[in-house]
Amino acid sequence: MVAVAGNKVLGRISALLGAAGATRATYTALRKRPPGGAVRWERKNYAGRTVHLHAGLATAAGTALAAATAPRLPARTRTAAALAVLAAGGCGAYDDVFGADDPRRGFRAHLSALKDGEVTTGAVKLFGIGAAGLAAGALLKERPADKLLAGVVIAGSAHLVNLLDVRPGRAVGAVLALGAPGLLRRGPAGPLSAAPIGAAAAVLGDDLGERTMIGDAGAHALGAALGLAIVTGNDRRGLAAHAAGLIAAAAAGDRVSRTAAAI
Repeated sequence: MVAVAGNKVLGRISALLGAAGATRATYTALRKRPPGGAVRWERKNYAGRTVHLHAGLATAAGTALAAATAPRLPARTRTAAALAVLAAGGCGAYDDVFGADDPRRGFRAHLSALKDGEVTTGAVKLFGIGAAGLAAGALLKERPADKLLAGVVIAGSAHLVNLLDVRPGRAVGAVLALGAPGLLRRGPAGPLSAAPIGAAAAVLGDDLGERTMIGDAGAHALGAALGLAIVTGNDRRGLAAHAAGLIAAAAAGDRVSRTAAAI
């Protein structure tokens, strides 16, 4: 019994340190050789300071690698983790790069544009992350209702963390706080919680120091990873409760973002 408990703890530590190490290595490499040139990844933050988005790609890569290689996870869970995190990070990066000058924000704006025949980067992100969440949920759960709820939780968690990315440290701090209880859960939820925590911790200092920001790529990837941990640690009742809360947060998106900015 003691040996089993020790192995579980080591598995969580391994995932956490693996995510932190992979994120930091990727972050350093991106700073030296940013794909497409440095200017493509530069943005003005809320205070008008020039920062870069390397932390987003780095956290997405570090989280996906750690979640997909965490010890003693079923193959379907590894596949679901890689799919959800990489798709969320990829869709977020697409919006970061090609939607930077689009002032439209929120579901309504992008759906309205889609109704008029315009496919915005936000719409690509919305449907891409939603589809990946549903596919990952289908891998993790057996019954149709559970698959659907799991998809909502994964995609909704990705969106929630993005809503909180309004000031330095807000989204990254939320990932650390929301993921911490999952470290105590049994089964895959433990290492799956450790992966985004390790990745977030690796860039926290640079985020707070306003040298970088995680952007849509990092926020969605970290959130999707938290959603995966929630899905693997809950039954239908728990999934329904989390899904309801996440839908409510999405409906009150502007209010959630304003509250996060005021903290």
